[in-house]
Amino acid sequence: MSLINTEVKPFKAQALKAGNFIEVTDANLKGKWSVVFFYPADFTFVCPTELEDLADNYAEFQKLGVEIYSVSTDTHFAHKAWHDTSDAVKKIQYTMVGDPTHQISKNFEVLIEDAGIADRGTFVIDPAGKIQIVEITAGGIGRDAKELLRKVKAAQYVATHPGEVCPAKWKEGEKTLAPSLDLVGKI
Repeated sequence: MSLINTEVKPFKAQALKAGNFIEVTDANLKGKWSVVFFYPADFTFVCPTELEDLADNYAEFQKLGVEIYSVSTDTHFAHKAWHDTSDAVKKIQYTMVGDPTHQISKNFEVLIEDAGIADRGTFVIDPAGKIQIVEITAGGIGRDAKELLRKVKAAQYVATHPGEVCPAKWKEGEKTLAPSLDLVGKI
């Protein structure tokens, strides 16, 4: 069953944000747009490149009213140690959530049970707490924050413009489509 349009399941976890430990729950994902960005593990290879890319684009996400939550099955203590020792991870200002119990990874169906780590999963959640975008990639394939920004803008546009949809490669300000009988067979 797809997670699209399902509500985020309850969870509670410890996280690192701006050098402090905080508690994060499913309630934090409601009332604004959110990105939940799962990655396999701290102190790895592809992960810091992705997290740094998100950090470099975090201000753009914030301009859109989007909060980012990176999640791995490491503890919040491991996140702190990694943040303090990696130049790439040191740039992170968004919330780094620890999921050592695997509850969040199970909720989002990205847990690799036999390895105890999460797949590379990206979830865009609307202000009602419903999942609007799901993307899962293999462990060796890094993601692109600018492409994620494009998708978030499309999701926000569709949410605020009922009856319109965004075609492939749509970028903010470009023409959208209004599905109707008139368009059938003409695209």
